[in-house]
Amino acid sequence: MKALVTGGGGFLGGAIIRQLLARGDTVRSISRGDYPALREQGVETFQGDLADADSLDTAAQGCDVVFHVAARPGVWGPHELYHRANVIATENVIAACRRHDVSRLVYTSSPSITFSGKDQEGIDESVPIAPEPLTSYLQTKAEGERLALAANGDDLATAALRPHLIWGPGDTQLVPRLVRLATSGKLRLVGSGRKLVDAVYVDNAAQAHILAADRLAPDAACAGKAYYITNDEPWPMADVLNGILKAAGAPELTKKVPAGAAYALGAVLEFIYKTLGKEEEPPMTRFVALQLATAHWYNVSAAKRDLGYVPLVSMAEGLERLAADFRD
Repeated sequence: MKALVTGGGGFLGGAIIRQLLARGDTVRSISRGDYPALREQGVETFQGDLADADSLDTAAQGCDVVFHVAARPGVWGPHELYHRANVIATENVIAACRRHDVSRLVYTSSPSITFSGKDQEGIDESVPIAPEPLTSYLQTKAEGERLALAANGDDLATAALRPHLIWGPGDTQLVPRLVRLATSGKLRLVGSGRKLVDAVYVDNAAQAHILAADRLAPDAACAGKAYYITNDEPWPMADVLNGILKAAGAPELTKKVPAGAAYALGAVLEFIYKTLGKEEEPPMTRFVALQLATAHWYNVSAAKRDLGYVPLVSMAEGLERLAADFRD
């Protein structure tokens, strides 16, 4: 098939592209930046802002499927920037699919859109989106998911995937931040560190996206639905963090801070950063404190049933690959 990947220069987008190319698909990518390495792999690249509807016209033309992976991540920054990148861009992607007769759209969502500050233990897709999202990122990603799923119909089959804590070699978000904070001594375990968390290795997340694209059709079981995607291996938070840090050769975490103290610190730092007009994200926020102190693991039986999803890379094997990547 001919596929367009938005955000193909990113971590997950790049993994999806590699798997598509490996099986012989024709791939295009559109991103804000220029990525010569994609062209070297045989990808047709486009550069543009997805919030500009015209930027998608040439890129989407003639495609069978669009993987809408691009988004503004993070928990800090002006709401309007998140709205532009995560909502308006999604509206434009859907419109481009319809304009150019693209029949399938796979939207990358976030499992945290259902998070309201409490433990999420084995929940499935029946749990509703949180009525009061804790950050602009979550609010706009929830809006994007609603738009994508509402667009499902006879002319355009859509599905949304919610991969949780994507990690692995080449990560530009989670792993580098953990290593930087641990190396500087600024990272602590919040609470007991024994709350269970189910992350997902990047190749597994990419595999799930391609499985969804292959099965999408107007009458498919996955059409118009959202799916949690994880490694289906809940680990204690401390083991996940220290496993990544050990693989990177960074200091492991032993010191702990009470959950209430971390939340209070996050509130103080948010106030200070907003007052001073700082653009960079504070080292702790209330949302991050809640995430680190609560359980996050999900029932992925729906993805297994409707998508045929089976994680191919275990947590242990993923950590071995990450360690090898750092050694290289």
